Amino acid sequence: MRVLFFAEGATLAHLARPLVLAGQAARFGHEAILAAPPAYAWALSAFAGETRPLTAIAPAEFARRLAQGEPLYDYALLRDYVEADRALMRELRPDHVVGDFRLSLAVSARLEGVPYTALANAYWSPYYAIRRWPLPELPLTRRLPLALAAALFRLARPLAFRAHARPMARLLAAFRQPGIGHDLRRVYTEADLTLYADPPALFPLEAAPRSHRFIGPITWAPPVPVPPWWHELPEDRPLAYVTLGSSGRAALAGTLAEALVDAGFRVMLATAGAVTVPPSPCVHIADFLPGEAAARRARLVICNGGSPTSHQALLAGRPVLGLPSNLDQFLNMQALEAAGLGLTLRADRATPAAVRAAALSLADEPAQERARRFAVGLSVDGAVQSFYGLIRELRSTR
Repeated sequence: MRVLFFAEGATLAHLARPLVLAGQAARFGHEAILAAPPAYAWALSAFAGETRPLTAIAPAEFARRLAQGEPLYDYALLRDYVEADRALMRELRPDHVVGDFRLSLAVSARLEGVPYTALANAYWSPYYAIRRWPLPELPLTRRLPLALAAALFRLARPLAFRAHARPMARLLAAFRQPGIGHDLRRVYTEADLTLYADPPALFPLEAAPRSHRFIGPITWAPPVPVPPWWHELPEDRPLAYVTLGSSGRAALAGTLAEALVDAGFRVMLATAGAVTVPPSPCVHIADFLPGEAAARRARLVICNGGSPTSHQALLAGRPVLGLPSNLDQFLNMQALEAAGLGLTLRADRATPAAVRAAALSLADEPAQERARRFAVGLSVDGAVQSFYGLIRELRSTR
């Protein structure tokens, strides 16, 4: 089976999962082609399969829209996506297409008659009950007390979600495809088969159809060499691994490192090249680190609260201190915190004292034991096997 993977360019997370899955296709007897934005060419150096350039929103523009609470995609961009998707499908003739936040595939794949699988996070599932929507960082949270901002957000969220869903509703109507209303969670998960790359224990689904399934976490580390200090770290202090990723508040890195050192930790800090932090005897810095290995070495992981790094921590059996900004990150951390696997500090309100207290709490043995127990049975290889088994099942039923 020829499988065409679409890796949307919004954040590195939407490249990582298709990249891992495409890299394992031959093992299951399939041919994989990976379409990704040229800006991510550096990340594809270890991928042995065929690649194609993909038109996609620039990460900086996506981040700007996210920070301002604007719709992430407008109708014109989605329509351009449909044409680009269809051109690739007509050229490559795939038997199956897989997209990670490539919303346009809900239209383009069906117009081309190709089965479509969407990779998503379960906190966006319409079958996952969110009892309390967390308050993300928005322009209003920068100006108002949080209690007032939260009250306004509760009132505005349904209308805002409809506005975010409207471009996709218009796209479906323009191409005479079945409508999905203005439910933003359906917009994010609409496909022939929707696969959630999360631990199912964290996100129980209610009355979900068989077309919505869990495969488990899929993690990826950039193909970079370890820094010279990697093999020379003293063992005089517990290690904390800090990375704010491609969509975190990079400016917090120095404050976090200083607070952790004050709390008695030695720090491994991955800056993603986004910020300069003065080195110190207990802070070891690199642009990028092998995240899974770093998580295993550390006693806790400090990140932006998003699923890519928190999943690395969970697979390594380590608790997570999340400093989220956007709603995606808050939803992920809300589930981890409820399960006793992490703590959340708002990125826009985090203080050194709060960081120190949270880190020390997560370094205690009860938090460590909960994380170790949760890791039992989780594996990326298990997620990969589930993925290929489920797309084969979908193909056999069509």
